[in-house]
Amino acid sequence: MGKYILKRLAIGILTLFILATITFFLMHAIPGSPFGADNKNLTPEQYAAMQAKYNLDKPLFQQYTTYMVNLLHMDFGESISKKGELVLDIILKRAPVTARLGACAFVISVVAGITLGIVGALTKKKWVNGFITFLATLGVSLPSFIVAILLMIFLGVKLKIFPLLGLSTPASYVLPTIALSIGPIAMVTRLTRSSLKDVMNKDYIILARSKGTDDVKVIIKHALRNALLPVITYCGPLLAGLVTGSFVVETLFTIPGIGKEFTSSVTNRDYPMIMGLTIFLGAIVILMQLASDIVAAIVDPRIKVKS
Repeated sequence: MGKYILKRLAIGILTLFILATITFFLMHAIPGSPFGADNKNLTPEQYAAMQAKYNLDKPLFQQYTTYMVNLLHMDFGESISKKGELVLDIILKRAPVTARLGACAFVISVVAGITLGIVGALTKKKWVNGFITFLATLGVSLPSFIVAILLMIFLGVKLKIFPLLGLSTPASYVLPTIALSIGPIAMVTRLTRSSLKDVMNKDYIILARSKGTDDVKVIIKHALRNALLPVITYCGPLLAGLVTGSFVVETLFTIPGIGKEFTSSVTNRDYPMIMGLTIFLGAIVILMQLASDIVAAIVDPRIKVKS
């Protein structure tokens, strides 16, 4: 297991390096100035000083090597659009906001999805199964920003039950959390339902039932342990996606998190922020995927971890 983890971490570092390299050169290939509207108001001397400050007056490959060397020392540089603020400080300030919202959405997605999946797989009532299938299909089909807009209109504007902006109170978490969790709930429901249905027809489940074992014990001890493996595998990328934020949802609800920061950095062509956030988000995805693989191997010892 130790060699497996080290190998995956090494692959993850290589992946981050490739991601950073591609992002760096694509970012500089797009026409335009990172100084935006201020570029027109700068004198030639001021423009040259700004270029030198952010190392943009050097050849492109030299800019790349300088950035990568600084990256080894955890130096992500200074934001262009937010003068005087370091990229790393901005990430550390915004990440907890997004992480709290994402964690709430993750817990709701997993609990609700597994519950609905179990009910859909075990129920003998066709209308219940059909209703759960309909909800799962609808949840997968609806984009999160559509759900967010509908929630804002009906529960925020018309009924005025929940606040619409920011995360200042517990009630303000409700609408963005629901918007983020609708899609994942549907996916977890479908995975749990299909996997559990398949497992319940296995020989060892039939044998356990024939011995008079309580149905609840059979489901919890034997069926769910194997049926939840696809869900565990899905939970890694899901958690990474939720704790790193939804760009559109955070923008709609004016949440000062990573997602909104990434959107504004792209709009403002803030090179250091784009690079810093891309590397940060990539690292989270890689670590969460590794964690889900390890948990799956622990839950089911039949999964052989090859070093």
